[in-house]
Amino acid sequence: MIQIHIDDRQLQGALRELRQRLADLTPVMQDIGEELVARARQRFATSTGPDGRPWAPNRPSTLAAYAARYAGSYKKDGSLSKRGQQRIAGKKPLIGESRQLSQRLYYQAGRDSVFIGSPQRYAGVQQFGARRGQFGRTRRGAPIPWGAIPARPFLPVTAAGEWLGTGDRDAILDLLARALEDAAGG
Repeated sequence: MIQIHIDDRQLQGALRELRQRLADLTPVMQDIGEELVARARQRFATSTGPDGRPWAPNRPSTLAAYAARYAGSYKKDGSLSKRGQQRIAGKKPLIGESRQLSQRLYYQAGRDSVFIGSPQRYAGVQQFGARRGQFGRTRRGAPIPWGAIPARPFLPVTAAGEWLGTGDRDAILDLLARALEDAAGG
């Protein structure tokens, strides 16, 4: 067996410096967090999941309840007024009155990881869906939720931790490649 040992101090120094630059990945993790939050917010504008599939539309019962919150949505005979029809026509899935879910997306970057999510209690239900009665019953015996809620994913992963589509993964790989080039280039 032949062994060759090269004592190249310049090369060793460059490798040592690269290792030091890559020891704390917080800056690139922040870039990844920013990118994933921006991509998630865009999904609310387009009503599509990370895999490119459109979100399930709102059910008629959801639209009726939404219209009922506003005065002038119904005529005296109980039918929708022109204003009520306009409200319903403009109602997108996951966009509520406060828009809190789309606006309260955060990330937390560390040395070698980034977490992304929302503090909204209902974020998980919107991401993964829920079946009727999945969370029990009210004091009056009504199921919680009262009907099935379809999944409308806005984050790029499934409950099992698998990727939904490839766009977010590719964006992360691009950010990592750029960070590696920057670290190597000095």
